[in-house]
Amino acid sequence: MIWLQSEIIFTGTELLVGEVLNSHAQYLGRRLTEMGIEVIQHTTVGDYWGRMGLVLLQALERSDLIFITGGLGPTIDDLTKETVAEVLELDMKLDEASLRAIKDYFAQRGMEMPTNNIKQAYFPEGAKILPNTRGTAPGAIVEVDKKAIIILPGPPWELETMFESYVVPYLNSLPHRGTLCTSKSFRLTGIGESSVQELIEDLCGKGNPEIAFLVQPGVVEVRITGQGSTLDEAAGLVQELSDQVRRRLFQYIFAEDDEKIEQVVGQLLMDAGMTIAVAESCTGGLIEAKLSDIPGASRYLVGGVVAYNSRIKEKILGVPAEILQQFGQVSRQTAIAMSEGVRRELGSSLGLAVTGVAGPTSSEGKPVGLVYIALSSPTGICFREYRFPGERKAIRNGTVNAALKMAKHFLQGK
Repeated sequence: MIWLQSEIIFTGTELLVGEVLNSHAQYLGRRLTEMGIEVIQHTTVGDYWGRMGLVLLQALERSDLIFITGGLGPTIDDLTKETVAEVLELDMKLDEASLRAIKDYFAQRGMEMPTNNIKQAYFPEGAKILPNTRGTAPGAIVEVDKKAIIILPGPPWELETMFESYVVPYLNSLPHRGTLCTSKSFRLTGIGESSVQELIEDLCGKGNPEIAFLVQPGVVEVRITGQGSTLDEAAGLVQELSDQVRRRLFQYIFAEDDEKIEQVVGQLLMDAGMTIAVAESCTGGLIEAKLSDIPGASRYLVGGVVAYNSRIKEKILGVPAEILQQFGQVSRQTAIAMSEGVRRELGSSLGLAVTGVAGPTSSEGKPVGLVYIALSSPTGICFREYRFPGERKAIRNGTVNAALKMAKHFLQGK
C-alpha cells in the first residue's frame, strides 16, 4: 500500500466566517510535510451535511489520506463522524470504552455526564478509535479501499496531543512516505524582513536546504527546511545552514523552533533562584501578562507596574523629576531609573523596564518605534535602544519579545 498524497478538510462555520483562526492548517501542513506526506489541498466547509459529504467524496477520489478536523462535539451541528459513515455506507456503532472514558472525564470534575455526550462515543463501524486525553471527543481512523480518513477534534490542544500520540505512530507505520523533510526556525525581533534578508542573502536560494521568511506583528521568522531520503540526511543539511544563520542573526533571535521565550526565562529564573519585577510604559502590561501565562509563574514573577503617566513613573517607581524633565519619558535614563525603581520597590532580584513610542503619532518629538529597554540586577544595568518597524501592534509585540530576550541573555550569561 503506497501513501503519497493527503488533504485536510476543516469543518466549522466559525472558520468560514472568520470567527475563529484556523491554526490547524499551519500545524498539520507542517507536520505532514516533515513526515514526507504531500499535502495537495486544504478545504474549509461549514456545518452542513450536504456540503461536507460532497467535499469528502471529492477528497476520496484524489487523495490517499484525508484528515478531517472538528465536528466531534455533542450538539446537533457536530456532523463529521455521521457524514463519514453516510458517505461510506457504514453503520454508527457505540464504543463502550469511549463512553466510559467520557463519563470518567466528567466524574473527575465532580459532574454528571449530560445525556447528549453519549453521541461522542458513536463511530463508523470498523473505525480505529483515537483516545482524547484532553477532552471528551475521541477521534478515529477509518480505512477504506487502501485509503484512510483520519478524524480529529477541533480544539488545538486536543488535536495536537492526539496527533502526536496516536496519528504519528500510525503514519510512521505506512510503507512509503516519500521524501522526508525537517526544519529549523528562528524568531527575530527589532529588525525588519528586508534587513534580515540582507544579512543572510548569500545563504538564500540554495534549493535544498532552503530559507523562507514569515512576518507577523513584531516578529520575523526565518525557517530553514531540508529534504532527504532519511531524516538524518535532511537534519544534517538543516543543521549546517542553521549554524551559519544563527551566527549572523544572534543579536535579534529571541526564540527557536517552538520555544516559548517566557517559559525559558521562567525556567532560567528558577534555576538561578532569582525573581523578576516589570515596569512597563508603552507595552501596558503585556510583558507581565506573557510571563504570567506560564503555570507556576508566582515562583519567580513578583509583580509589575504599568506606568504610562509621568506622575506614576515619578511617584511609584521613583524616577527623579529632573530625569523626566531633562530627557523625557522616552529615554535611556528613564528606562534605567524605571528598572531600578521597580526592582527596589517590589523587592525582586531583577527589574525589567520598557518605555517607548508605540504610535501611531510621535511623542516628545521622538519617532514612532523608538523604545528603550533596561534590566537592573545586583551586578549592574543592561540597556538598549531599539527602532522597531511597523505599526502599534508590531512595536508593542516587538518590545515584549526584545525585553524578554534581554532577560534571557542576561540569565544565560550572554
